[in-house]
Amino acid sequence: MSGEGGETGEGGIGTGGGGGRSVVAGSGGGLPANLLPPPPPPADASADGCQPADDEDIIPLQIFVPELVVQKCFNVGRDELIWDIKQTILSSLPKELKESFNYGLYCPPVNGKSGKFLDEERPVSDYPLMDPVAYLELRYKRRVYRMVNVDEKQIKQLHTRANLRRLLDSVSSGNVEKVNKLCTRGLDPNFHDPDSGETPLTLAATLKSPGKLVIALINGGALVDYRTKDGRTALHRAVEKNNLEALKTMLDLGASPNYRDSKGLTPLYYTITHGADVQLAEMLLHDHGAIGATDPQGWQEVHQACKHGLVKHLDQLLYYGADINARNASGNTPLHVCAVNDQEDCLKCLLKRGADTQALNYANQTPYQVAVIAGNHKLADMINNHKSEHVGEFISSKGRVAFEEAPSYNPRRRVSAVGAVLSSTVSDSRLCTSRTASAALGSASREPSAAPSSSGRPPSRSPSNRSLPALSSDTLSTHSGSTFQDELAL
Repeated sequence: MSGEGGETGEGGIGTGGGGGRSVVAGSGGGLPANLLPPPPPPADASADGCQPADDEDIIPLQIFVPELVVQKCFNVGRDELIWDIKQTILSSLPKELKESFNYGLYCPPVNGKSGKFLDEERPVSDYPLMDPVAYLELRYKRRVYRMVNVDEKQIKQLHTRANLRRLLDSVSSGNVEKVNKLCTRGLDPNFHDPDSGETPLTLAATLKSPGKLVIALINGGALVDYRTKDGRTALHRAVEKNNLEALKTMLDLGASPNYRDSKGLTPLYYTITHGADVQLAEMLLHDHGAIGATDPQGWQEVHQACKHGLVKHLDQLLYYGADINARNASGNTPLHVCAVNDQEDCLKCLLKRGADTQALNYANQTPYQVAVIAGNHKLADMINNHKSEHVGEFISSKGRVAFEEAPSYNPRRRVSAVGAVLSSTVSDSRLCTSRTASAALGSASREPSAAPSSSGRPPSRSPSNRSLPALSSDTLSTHSGSTFQDELAL
């Protein structure tokens, strides 16, 4: 993202004219979007630094932040994800926004279309931003009401502590009927339990047989990427609780498998660190889950799988294109991690798939040397005695071992933004935006990515961001009468 323009005050800022009526609930959002002041004319936008772009791959954005009464202009790439654009905007603000991970880019009503929060894991090009300089607002995420005649006073009076507690209790007890009634009356389900920090949807994701409850909340306006107080989405909570039904329900309703927590980690990453059933990992990968999320120490999913001895998870990651020689912040590859943690099964899997036995970490140690230092002599002997002829049969042109069959992907999810550049910028001190893209659709055979360098030396003292081209995590599955689809689909 480039080309940030100047700032202006509140005067002349507003939405496009003539839209449908949309009211954003909660703080700073009780005013119907179509009652805000009209948008500035193009000349004013240009004067503030917002210029229509000559390059068709660049989209100029005019961003208004109501809480700070600040307007800024940005030029963004067509394939940039909404999440990454949001991080750049947050880092440019004169004042830090509390709980910034729950702010979203809001497209106000325009030309008869209702307002909506843009899905964070979609590229900006997925949205028909028609004006020469598109206008968006950075708002705290709240329910967007679609009712024709919205009584704002009644909606405000509905949001009492007693009613919010009533909704939480109804979710906890699995009372779908009460949840439906409260949401139908207009209650916004995007709020936090003051005691636990959970949201109604994240709470539902931890329960047994939560499918109908999850559907009721999402149809009632719950945003799937609205996070708990500590920054986790309902998908992260479902994985933590090994809740296959909750995860499947949200994915079937169109939720992205790649929503990130406050540290930039995905639900797929959680399947490894929380030891969830491999079925959950397979489901996320099948739905174009991105591989290569990185923690502050540069550990990716493959490193964590090797550390914890999750050989089935490791095999799935490699099958879907994970970098078999990915390096963490210490330069250690998955083979190094197996060697130091005495994980024999994972080490066998890596050797079979052609992992580089001569790769050096930043201490100039091979996996063999690391195993000797750690006292894991059996693994050291396995590495030392490994020969190229022991590698599996399907050898690619890169020297890696390919899988005989291509991985299976959900055909209902549209693939977009292929080849998008990985963002590795930390824009907000509380958020890690490093991410790698998911594996692209394979050909007749599939190989673990990234062949080792001829010298075996790591390229630099930084986590590897090498991965296959990016895939968008979006395309909503059809769900009859779904409010969620109305709010996120174009």
